[in-house]
Amino acid sequence: MQRGSTLEQLPVGGDAERAALDNARKSLNTIILGKDGEIALALACLLARGHLLIEDLPGLGKTILAQSLARILGLSFQRIQFTSDLLPADIVGVSVFDQPRGEFRFQPGPVFAQLVLADEVNRATPKAQSALLEAMEEQQVSVDGKTHALPKPYFVVATQNPSDQIGTFPLPESQLDRFLMRLELGYPSQEHERALITGQDRRQLLNEVAPALTPEVLMQLQRATADVHMSEPLVDYVQALARFTRESAEIETGLSPRGSLALVGAARAHAFIEHHSGVFPDDVQAVFGAVAGHRLKPASGSIYRSPGELCRHVIDTVAIP
Repeated sequence: MQRGSTLEQLPVGGDAERAALDNARKSLNTIILGKDGEIALALACLLARGHLLIEDLPGLGKTILAQSLARILGLSFQRIQFTSDLLPADIVGVSVFDQPRGEFRFQPGPVFAQLVLADEVNRATPKAQSALLEAMEEQQVSVDGKTHALPKPYFVVATQNPSDQIGTFPLPESQLDRFLMRLELGYPSQEHERALITGQDRRQLLNEVAPALTPEVLMQLQRATADVHMSEPLVDYVQALARFTRESAEIETGLSPRGSLALVGAARAHAFIEHHSGVFPDDVQAVFGAVAGHRLKPASGSIYRSPGELCRHVIDTVAIP
């Protein structure tokens, strides 16, 4: 892939912060084996201040990835197990009467953590699912007319099982759009599966891993990510991709302006993680499937049925300016 020669040098944080991010990636690779690309995308999602949806079959490491991100990035962690009887108050919290003081006091729910794992989010009813919307979008929740700010940085990792499994409620498009990226982990290779079977338990190993970052350093890295240079031709490329998704006969619903913004932010974060001097076309292509896959809807009769096939069709068809 040809990289532009006029890209400016990327203004980044200090060498110590950079090294800490590299160490975090290495530590994650010792827990989640053989998934360096997916780990890079998960870190890019966090650096771009987005939320992550992981969709795959049970038992492929979705939950341990979320726990590993919290542990290694030094974030406070809460897990919400989504079930069919989950109520919104179980997520955001509830006001309880404090008898000695004679007043109601807000009892925060598990959504008040820096990294929240919404486990099997599509097993809850739409009413419970919607309780996450304000938290994800506004980084605050409202209870009994009062607004409560959530901690910073704030990151939601949601897992969901395939929609054809029993007892699932598909996420509506409005909630899917709140997630910057959607990933699939997939089965490990034979080599890595053998290492998992014969090696140390992943959760025990995670307990022995020291955090590589702090919340303060992570927010510095997020600010540095937003300053990654993106040249005008790369902006043209993003717009060409978005325009093609809206005009193609193979696609019923294309990328919205929010989707274009998500693609830019994710590409900047990927360039930052990979130590690029600016955003290159391969950064855009690396994140395109994760950013666009859950936002694109195939047209009726399209030969591209899966999100991966549809995204590959877009990348293969749109020329790099």
